[in-house]
Amino acid sequence: MPSTRSLLGVFEEDTAAISNYCTQLYQAMHRIYDAQNELSAATHLTSRLLKEYDKQRFPLGGDDEVMSSTLQQFAKVIDELSSCHAVLSTQLADAMMFPITQFKERDLKEILTLKEVFQIASDDHDTAINRYSRLSKRRDNDKVTTPVTDVYTSRKKQHQTMMHYFCSLNTLQYKKKTALLEPLLGYMQAQISFFKLGSENLTQQWEDFLGTIGTSVQNVRREMEEEVGQMQQTIQQMERSCDSLYAPCDPDPAHSPVCRNLTRKQGYLYIRNKTGLVSTSWERQYFFTQGGNLMQQGRGEVAGGLVTDLDNCSVMAVDSDDRRFCFQVTSFDGKKVVTLQAESRKDCEEWISTINNISKRIYLSENAEELAARVNQSAIEAVTPSPSFQQRHESMRPRRSGRASSISSVGSEPSSALSVLSLDALVAPEMPIQFDIISPVSEENSGQNKTAAQSGRRSNPFGETGDGTSDDSEDSILHQLFIVRFLGSMEVRSAESADVISETMRQILAARAIHNIFRMTESHLLVTCDCLKLIDPQTQVTRLRFPLSSVVQCSSHQDNKRLFGFVLQSASSRGDSRVVCYIFESNNDGEKICDSIGLAKQIAFHSEMDRKTVEKKKEQDKAKEKQQEELSKQRQIEKDLEEQSRLIAASSRPANSPAPDGQFLVLSNSQSEDSDAGEEGKKKGESEA
Repeated sequence: MPSTRSLLGVFEEDTAAISNYCTQLYQAMHRIYDAQNELSAATHLTSRLLKEYDKQRFPLGGDDEVMSSTLQQFAKVIDELSSCHAVLSTQLADAMMFPITQFKERDLKEILTLKEVFQIASDDHDTAINRYSRLSKRRDNDKVTTPVTDVYTSRKKQHQTMMHYFCSLNTLQYKKKTALLEPLLGYMQAQISFFKLGSENLTQQWEDFLGTIGTSVQNVRREMEEEVGQMQQTIQQMERSCDSLYAPCDPDPAHSPVCRNLTRKQGYLYIRNKTGLVSTSWERQYFFTQGGNLMQQGRGEVAGGLVTDLDNCSVMAVDSDDRRFCFQVTSFDGKKVVTLQAESRKDCEEWISTINNISKRIYLSENAEELAARVNQSAIEAVTPSPSFQQRHESMRPRRSGRASSISSVGSEPSSALSVLSLDALVAPEMPIQFDIISPVSEENSGQNKTAAQSGRRSNPFGETGDGTSDDSEDSILHQLFIVRFLGSMEVRSAESADVISETMRQILAARAIHNIFRMTESHLLVTCDCLKLIDPQTQVTRLRFPLSSVVQCSSHQDNKRLFGFVLQSASSRGDSRVVCYIFESNNDGEKICDSIGLAKQIAFHSEMDRKTVEKKKEQDKAKEKQQEELSKQRQIEKDLEEQSRLIAASSRPANSPAPDGQFLVLSNSQSEDSDAGEEGKKKGESEA
């Protein structure tokens, strides 16, 4: 983990500081041993270094007042003896140089050796885990055995080396005290033995002080030995308990079940990075959740970087061609998609559950894990996989014989049972839930669907087609496009009830939680004044088409506004109506989509009313034209009758009646025939009139 690596870096920095300081102290004592003529200057340098102990910047244990005061006392004693010269180089070599040399050459070099071994073991583990992660899921089991064994061996070696390395670093904190005190104690004992007979500067007080320091050194050594013994026991216990965790395979679900109530998680994952137009690469990073964000931190980095925002995001398991246990995180606006790979199936499911809980903003509550547990438990209890709904209804139905007694004794239970029955009566429990998009086939649109499927015509989101032909929504006033994910659909019994959509959401979400279904089909929902279309975002092919007239109602979830659904009523092949409820998840607010569908229905309603008004006006205009034609015909008939009457009147005069000029008018045969025809026309006109 990066935090452990950072803490290890602090210990290594402290070790380097101790090594640097011990090297200087060793050089000073070696100068005392080698330069007898410069003994006074060497002791003065040693005293000065001891006085500067408080100025040293030790990352660990720099504020030890007892150690600081003790060194100050030693500096005072050595400063008093700086005027004396030291002889007896053998005693100095045995009592002063040997402890500091042993600490420098054995303890410090051992830590450096363990550091190199730990680095090699860490590199071997990275190589083994990379080789294991590149295994294909189509390989045989016998080919997977070697990488698993390599991961087990390298991980165990790394863990053992790490524990011994950490133990040595902790032990160094004790050894540095003895490494500093023992040489000084030996030096002073050599000086006392050298000046014992004639030294007047050394008194009983200094001897008691040195005895106290010797006792303190022994106590520190005993504490160190006890601490080392406890560390060794802890290492052995950890080796036995962690042996089953070295293998990267999934543990036994009975002993290590999947925890779905997490709101925080951390661990190593592989992230897929795009290196070119087509090529991709996988990189192993340390990932952790921080609030509503997914963070990553590389080895050697001080802090983590933001990967994506998890609020209102969507997560689902995906199939990768070259990797196993992969899942995909899509941001709330659908613009950023992150593909990650876990080490095992259990780890993958826990990451998906954790991100899903964070997406619902459960982490903002006080008891986040308890709330997540209640949400998951309510989702599991929402749908009973067995027995059937009828059996549950029969068990909650009151008996006729004891109806009065049961109501009086139970109290509020019959009301809850009736509410459950009323909600369950909205759906058709015998119908299965469809979790993938399946195009409906009915009598009225079966030919259209077959023609569209055979032609494979792509649909443009803005109502334009690729072949230049006019679409049914080309002249539509409203064109709105939304990114949605299909959750499921099921047949319902009631189309007008206000609770049918919320009850269908409960059934579908609970079924997904029970059966661990995380995959969702992403589509583009096109809302027009004529229909609703689900369009494939990759191929732009229309997956489903819903006539707007068949959409009965549309609403969003009361708590999670990203969930919405609509009820579709259409005629089935048997002649009766078929009611289906479709449930979706959107990247934005589901109420906006419902408002858009409502606006489309209003526009379509007003368009239909305008069309009916225009048709009615046309019919009225046609009736007026027909009436005008009838009137014109009537006037023409009356005019013809008047003309015929005039002719009849003219023909009804006496044959020998004088003409206006006083002469007689003689009728010919043709005129008489015309007169007869006039009389017949007159009779005919009268009959027509």
